[in-house]
Amino acid sequence: MPIPTTDPRTDDLGGLPLDAVTDAALSRARELGAVHADVRVERIASRALRLSDGRVQTAHTGEDVGLAVRVVVAAGAHHSTWGFAAGTDVSADAAARLASAAVDVAAVTAPVNTEPVELADEPVHQGTWISSYAVDPLDVPERDQVGLLAELSGRLLRADGVRHADASMLAVKEVKFYADLAGTRTAQRRVRMQAELQAMWIDDESGRFESMRTLAPPAGRGWEWMTGGDGCWDWDREIAELPGLLLEKATAPSVAAGTYDLVIDPSNLWLTIHESIGHATELDRALGYEANYAGTTFATFDRLGNLQYGSPVMHVTGDRTAEHGLATVGWDDDGVAAQTWDLVRDGVLVGYQLDRRMARLQGLGRSNGCAFADAPHHMPLQRMANVSLQPAAGGPSTDELIAGVDDGIYVVGDNSWSIDMQRYNFQFTGQRFYRIRDGHLAGQLRDVAYQANTVDFWNAMDAVGGPQTYLLGGAFNCGKGQPAQVAPVSHGCPTARFRGIRVLNTTAEGHR
Repeated sequence: MPIPTTDPRTDDLGGLPLDAVTDAALSRARELGAVHADVRVERIASRALRLSDGRVQTAHTGEDVGLAVRVVVAAGAHHSTWGFAAGTDVSADAAARLASAAVDVAAVTAPVNTEPVELADEPVHQGTWISSYAVDPLDVPERDQVGLLAELSGRLLRADGVRHADASMLAVKEVKFYADLAGTRTAQRRVRMQAELQAMWIDDESGRFESMRTLAPPAGRGWEWMTGGDGCWDWDREIAELPGLLLEKATAPSVAAGTYDLVIDPSNLWLTIHESIGHATELDRALGYEANYAGTTFATFDRLGNLQYGSPVMHVTGDRTAEHGLATVGWDDDGVAAQTWDLVRDGVLVGYQLDRRMARLQGLGRSNGCAFADAPHHMPLQRMANVSLQPAAGGPSTDELIAGVDDGIYVVGDNSWSIDMQRYNFQFTGQRFYRIRDGHLAGQLRDVAYQANTVDFWNAMDAVGGPQTYLLGGAFNCGKGQPAQVAPVSHGCPTARFRGIRVLNTTAEGHR
């Protein structure tokens, strides 16, 4: 698939004075005593569509352009500390004013800072990078995109048993220029797509309803994700299957609560990875720097190298390099080049996600590149990389994993979830649940949620599937920080099997 090769600096930011902005901001920051300064110029375009029963409910196309300057300054007798300022005027004069304002902010905050801000070393980089996509979704006429979503909705609405159909799409093109005092100059363009269709069944007599949605994950791809071909999603197949699967779910028996062996499809397991491993291995949480929004973590720094996170078949990596990954970049917002590293190897916690400050703070050497700001007016935070469970080379198929279960449940698709503030006790639901009897699927169940603590759950994993079962799932909207920011992130995984997991009946629990 051809990837657009135009230079983001000229094609997307060509009307903006990048050299003049960079020189003005960094020169002023240096004059005012900054030991580190960086400049970001961003242009983020997005389109959101939402249809109900084929009729447009929301249609929005927008663009956010801005300039940010961040500095590290040693103010008087105080520790070195951050300063930050941002605006919408992308000019040399504005850049110089923002650099002065950022230094002023550092002077104000320095007296309350209890430890110095120091950054891990990073080589100087210069270059451009473009994510792997073929068709810019912002170049496709909105009427064509509405037409496709309406046509797919119509197929669902014409099917027996489907009372309503909802459709949504979100497309983003993010262009970012970065420069710092060390000499790094980079520019990158990232494109991503998310689309979803949901069908609803309603029983008029009882008022009971069931819904089911497509399993297509968000992806670092362009409009081709919706039109198919070359590894893209097969929407025709899934839309054709969805009504029948929904009717089967609607008439399925309610699960009997108890303990079951689970075979979990990657369309569900990615979310469990996100909540119980992705957030739990962010070093700022482990050290207590992130607590208010989504909690800290049970995987504290003293457990690095000795926490038996899971079974020996558990190998989890962090990366910012996976093709079509939502967190994949050329360089992060600290100017660090994209990398891949181990978080859990042979079931043992061996690494964390880092930005340059966290890496230096704990003497871990180079950052693995997890700094990200979701908008030009936000300061970068340590954010999640693509965190993925690796498949077993030559490992079993999904059918072979199911064949190894006498009495269990096969879980497909993500849905609601809950986890505590230390990323330890959790429960997850799903889109579809199939009873497994004597190694074979025996029809759907409903009202299922599985519940465990993180360590017990991952230590109960006795087998992971081979590469043929691997899928890259993810989300556009991972939240963190105050003021809150969102970040897109992917999680790849194979199908995996877990022994003896507690299963709840959600309807019975709701009546307790």
